[in-house]
Amino acid sequence: METWVSFVTEVGFPIVVTFYLLHRIEGKLNDLIESIHALPDKMK
Repeated sequence: METWVSFVTEVGFPIVVTFYLLHRIEGKLNDLIESIHALPDKMK
């Protein structure tokens, strides 16, 4: 049981931080993709 607790405390925090950052970056990446797709129309 102690090994599971230490595993969750050591690995759980980086996993949570990673998912949080990926969730935040996802919206910005979608905006960037839309801007890139709209660029040829704006350059005309």
